[in-house]
Amino acid sequence: MDRRRLADVAAGRRPAELVLKNALVVHVFTGEMTLCDVAIEGGYIAGLGSYQGLEEHDCTGKIVCPGFIDAHIHMESVMASPFELARAIVPAGTTTVIADPHEIVNVCGTAAVDYLLEATEELPLNVYLMLPSSVPATPFETNGAAFGAAEMEPYLSHPRVLGLGEVMNYPAAIGGDPEVVEKIALARRFGRLADGHAPGITGRDLQAYASLGIATEHECTTFEEAAEKLRAGLAVLVREGSAAKNTAAILGGWLKSGYPDDRLLLCTDDKHIDDVSETGNVRHNVHLAIQMGVDPLTAIRMATINAARVYGLRELGAVAPGYRADLVVLDRLEDVSVHTVYKDGVELSRAFGGLAPVPVPAILTDSVRCRPLTEDDVALPVRGKAHCIQLVPHQIVTRHLVEEVPCREGFFAPDAVYTKLCVVERHGRNGNLAVCPLKGYGITGGAIATTVAHDSHNIIAAGDNDRDIVTAVNHLREMGGGYVLAAGGKILGQVPLPIAGLMSDAPWERVRDETAAILRKAYGMGIPSHVDPFTTLSFLALPVIPQLRLTDRGLFDVDRFCLL
Repeated sequence: MDRRRLADVAAGRRPAELVLKNALVVHVFTGEMTLCDVAIEGGYIAGLGSYQGLEEHDCTGKIVCPGFIDAHIHMESVMASPFELARAIVPAGTTTVIADPHEIVNVCGTAAVDYLLEATEELPLNVYLMLPSSVPATPFETNGAAFGAAEMEPYLSHPRVLGLGEVMNYPAAIGGDPEVVEKIALARRFGRLADGHAPGITGRDLQAYASLGIATEHECTTFEEAAEKLRAGLAVLVREGSAAKNTAAILGGWLKSGYPDDRLLLCTDDKHIDDVSETGNVRHNVHLAIQMGVDPLTAIRMATINAARVYGLRELGAVAPGYRADLVVLDRLEDVSVHTVYKDGVELSRAFGGLAPVPVPAILTDSVRCRPLTEDDVALPVRGKAHCIQLVPHQIVTRHLVEEVPCREGFFAPDAVYTKLCVVERHGRNGNLAVCPLKGYGITGGAIATTVAHDSHNIIAAGDNDRDIVTAVNHLREMGGGYVLAAGGKILGQVPLPIAGLMSDAPWERVRDETAAILRKAYGMGIPSHVDPFTTLSFLALPVIPQLRLTDRGLFDVDRFCLL
């Protein structure tokens, strides 16, 4: 952008390409609103005041604020391609996301990073990446790729790579593990940030974690935890996603604290397509904050300039001269009612004109590489008591039980109480398969299988009979990933996710509708209302959340941090 053009427009020496007339503009630097015109030239804001333009849009009675920034998102959780993600969230006011793609990188490695950078280059959505720090997440499971410091370094000079993604292996970081510390140091050598992930960590452990150069934290669940991390120099990302909802606890305490807001940012982390379509993206976080009593302009600041400053996005986050014209036009401030959105000065109705999704490389669509299963493969011999995973209502933590389970001729025989849980290695590396009893899932007369299984994303399946488990897994294999529901040896429903077995290439509306349909059928098969049939299942293979998990290598005792 030739800044002289901006200066000419700002000084009145030439008309602007576009002027938003008579707008009530939110000033994030002063916490006030004034009535003025917004002059836009070449995708940037030239000036605020009284201006004429070659094109003028009347904003009388409307409020203009900066485009919202989602400070931490896993795009894969939306289950839509990057193009469809933009279609889903930009109309709700989100113009920038800072994404950690550790799900898809666990499956496809550097090919996934290359795809995401290419697929987001021309979108009317600013997509910045934080490079995954923990791929693979642990050595106790099989994933699809390794992504270490050597793989990271070439990307750290990319203008849309902002640093190192959430350092989930915080015990290793606190303990000074050379590999983890080197990744953080590498990001810092490039002048990049390192995101944090240290739930519940306080005291000296927090001091050690922060001393390594960790810049942010999005795992706080109480204001007390957030306050200690703010004191340690971390920016706190207040999260409101589909499962983790921390806005009320953190901002409720903050409102009483007298603390400044400049180190508080907003994020969704993981938000599913049905929630996105119903409430929007960060718009919902802003609305919740306002409902709690946060000053509306402060809430907007948390979703805009605060994130831009922490992540070094110098041209984003404000309605001011020289900033990019990523703007949200609101009908009302109190409920954050979005009237329209401008991305780089182009109104939403025209922003997607002529754009199409980038073709997906074959390596990303050929990610399910396992042999067909037979019923003999999933048979589980049992002698006496068995180790069993028990679900905890409304939680992703589990309990480790050792108890009698139903058997027939020496093999585990699932029923309405005890479900059979299977994990099948799907990356073509070793063909591992593990089976265990699961208590509290409740499915009867069928089985569910999915390739969404954090963080290594092997196939995970649960059912009350071997026939349907095998039917679901084999159909999932043929489909190339996604969600499958089987009953009576037939497929009752499916959601294809051909991009790494994690994301769809279909319009997001279809993904939403297919997901809703299969969920209704799953709940009709006995799964209790406090269990999300797919989300709950997807976390049962994650060996960092207590107490007991199942990976492709077998049952994993998280408390003892070892395979049984």
